[in-house]
Amino acid sequence: MAEQAKEHFPFEDSSLPTDERVKDLLGRMTLEEKAGLMFQNMAMFGPVDQGAPVFGLPSLEEMITKDHMSYFNMVGTGKTGRDMAEWYNKAQHIALQQRLPIPLTISSDPRHSFTDNPGTGMLSGAFSQWPESLGLAALRDKETVKRYGDIVRQEYRAVGLSSALHPQIDVMTEPRWARCNGTFGEDADLVSECTTAYINGLQGEKLGPDSVAAMIKHFPGGGPEKDGEDPHFDYGKDQVYPGNNLEYHLKPFKAAIAAGATQVMPSYGRPVGTKYEEVGFAFNKGILTDLLRGELGFDGIICTDWGVLTDADMGGQFMAARAWGAESLTRPEKMLKSLDAGADQFGGELCSDVLVDLVKSGKVSESRLDASVAKLLREKFILGLFEHPYVDADAADGIVGAPEFRGAGLAAQRGSLTLLKNDRGAGDSSLLPLREGVKVYAEGVDVEVLGKYATVVDSPDKVDVAILRVKAPYEHRPGAFEAMMHAGSLEFSDETIAHIAEVSKTVPTVIDLYLDRPAIVKPLVPLVTSLIVDYGACDEAVLDVLFGRDKPKGRLPFDIPSSMKAVEEAQSDVPFDTADPTYHFGDGLGYER
Repeated sequence: MAEQAKEHFPFEDSSLPTDERVKDLLGRMTLEEKAGLMFQNMAMFGPVDQGAPVFGLPSLEEMITKDHMSYFNMVGTGKTGRDMAEWYNKAQHIALQQRLPIPLTISSDPRHSFTDNPGTGMLSGAFSQWPESLGLAALRDKETVKRYGDIVRQEYRAVGLSSALHPQIDVMTEPRWARCNGTFGEDADLVSECTTAYINGLQGEKLGPDSVAAMIKHFPGGGPEKDGEDPHFDYGKDQVYPGNNLEYHLKPFKAAIAAGATQVMPSYGRPVGTKYEEVGFAFNKGILTDLLRGELGFDGIICTDWGVLTDADMGGQFMAARAWGAESLTRPEKMLKSLDAGADQFGGELCSDVLVDLVKSGKVSESRLDASVAKLLREKFILGLFEHPYVDADAADGIVGAPEFRGAGLAAQRGSLTLLKNDRGAGDSSLLPLREGVKVYAEGVDVEVLGKYATVVDSPDKVDVAILRVKAPYEHRPGAFEAMMHAGSLEFSDETIAHIAEVSKTVPTVIDLYLDRPAIVKPLVPLVTSLIVDYGACDEAVLDVLFGRDKPKGRLPFDIPSSMKAVEEAQSDVPFDTADPTYHFGDGLGYER
């Protein structure tokens, strides 16, 4: 018996105007299908018919077929571009077999740098590897930032990723904040310039079939966190504005909207001491409707940050719903408040049944769902997902991690390195660049890589120079997810300072310092001969610069404070507010030779 031909709907006709296609599809959807579209949850890379117990998730297949979901953010990665493309195609095939063939939109947190935290970003893996956003800002080169966005676009689309849960365009006015490394720095104008360039690379002049949609975050700017604590946790829920400087933090969002950003993620935090209600921004009508939509004119998708409605377990750590200021509300009440505030989609949630019940009980009108679902469908059409739902798995490996892309990423790592001190070595000239072949004692460097540049010795005695790769300090926190956040004091331990002093007394010493936050380097500066900082760079990139195969071109994207006392006395919402910084925004030396 011949298989019955699958019905074709008007919304599948690409010759029709997008608005007509949206209207036709929306009119065919059930309440449950509409509700499912308003949720975006995590999907673990791996078998599509298996759940992810570590996050308490059912299988991707179940979320598509039972919960009618079609938005997911991919967690984890494959070894190759082909692996990820094949996973995407399998998932897409399931979606296209449903009653209404609505293609999936798969998003991702950043995955082109050095961060390894499933809640904020992932190691690059098969993708080309670049410095963190701070390093892109240190380059002071918007064309490089645009090219980076374009390469992210090509690599993402090759494996089926059509939405980016970035860029993070917060202005990092609080140097203790654990999310500093994901920002473009402390200066709102530089952040705005980098944001515009990145979105232009990611989306093109306007969103289209070859674009990746940018979700800008964390509105209205996650920089001014009280005491620098992060609002993933209840002790970091307050955003404070002692300098009455909220407008400064809006600058990058205005630039992003002008550049064509179509999605916004509100911050978890709640404003304290302002004219706005003291509830989390995902529930804050004054922020989302009056400010974002009204004053700033944003008419795109508002997707909440992950887990604002439901308590969850993340890798064994209990995580309360991030509904700060609204903790006493029930889950349906939280959902209702967020919808009333202006949210279109709930990130990291799996409770479309609650939304269906709100409609059936008359607390939410179905027309309210229609308004949000129409935006979500429209973006799927604009991204060309209905015409081209699958990707070419055979071509993916030639695009993901292509030699040209890896070379560009390595060049950006080298160029972002920022030289802050370079005193004389044994001779009359500055220590850096080093002469190849010298005898080197090293810590934190792969000796096999170093061996391509120098003679490696396992003791600082009787060598020409010591190279120490050091990471910015942080306070270790308990838990699983919480322990991944580098937060708290910016001071090095006495033991670390003593060790560096001991090495430096023996031999001229170079420190390469990884700055995911502006560490207090003042005690180190008099000890070492040369100080260079990176914002995510592999050994090869650092050594290329230290040995003169390339030059440091970076300039600091923030001030480096002189003490924790200066940090604690500064206003959290005001840039460049710490007293007598050791190094200033824009500092960065070149080589004399």
